[in-house]
Amino acid sequence: MHLSPDSIIFWQWGLFKINATIIFTWGLMAVLTLGSYLVTRRLSRGLKRSRWQNLLEIIVIGIVNQISEVGLARPRLYLGFIGTLFLFIGSASLFTIVPGFEPPTGSLSTTTALAICVFIAVPMYGISDCGLRAYLGAYLKPTVIMLPFNIISEFSRTLALAARLFGNMMSGTMILAVLLSLTPFLFPIALSALGLLTGIVQAYIFSILVTVYIAAATRSRQ
Repeated sequence: MHLSPDSIIFWQWGLFKINATIIFTWGLMAVLTLGSYLVTRRLSRGLKRSRWQNLLEIIVIGIVNQISEVGLARPRLYLGFIGTLFLFIGSASLFTIVPGFEPPTGSLSTTTALAICVFIAVPMYGISDCGLRAYLGAYLKPTVIMLPFNIISEFSRTLALAARLFGNMMSGTMILAVLLSLTPFLFPIALSALGLLTGIVQAYIFSILVTVYIAAATRSRQ
C-alpha cells in the first residue's frame, strides 16, 4: 500500500524523476480531453441524440444550476473552470476501478496545484467583474486594520483547500485498503463503491467551495 502516488517512481535521472502522480495526472487529462472531443464532435440539436450527449448535457446543466444557486449571476462564464475542476477530481476517483490506477488527488502536490489554480482564478474573476481598484479596496474594508487579516485569509483558504482534499482522498484510500486487506472476500465491491461515492462527494464539495469564493470576490466586493 502506497501512502501517495509520489512514492511510485517510474524513471529518475538525478533530481529529475517521473512518478505515478505525473503519469496518471497527464493520462487522466488526456482521457478527459479525448472523451470531450469524441462526445462533442457530432452534437445534435434535434430530438435524436446519443447517450453520451445526453449524459454530457445532464452534467453541464447540473453544474450550471449549482453555480447559479450559489449566487453567481452568469454561471456559464464560470462553467469552464469550475466544471473542469469537478470532472478532474471526480474522474480521478472513478478511475480507481481500473487495476493499477493511482488517483493523482491522493498526492499533496496535485491538490496544492488545484488550490493554486483557485488562488489565481478567484482574483482574476473578481478584478474582471469589479475592476482592480474596487477589488483591492475590499481588502481595506471595513477598516485599514483588516488588511493583514484579509491577506492571511486568502493564503489560509488556499492551504485549507489543498489540505482538505488531500486528507479526505488519502484517508479514504487508506481506509479502503486496510479494510480490504482484513476482509478481502467479504466487502470488496461495497467498499469500492463507497470509495467512488466519497470521491464524487469530495469533487462536489471542492467545486462548491470554489464557487462560493468566486461569488464572494465578485458580488460582495461591488
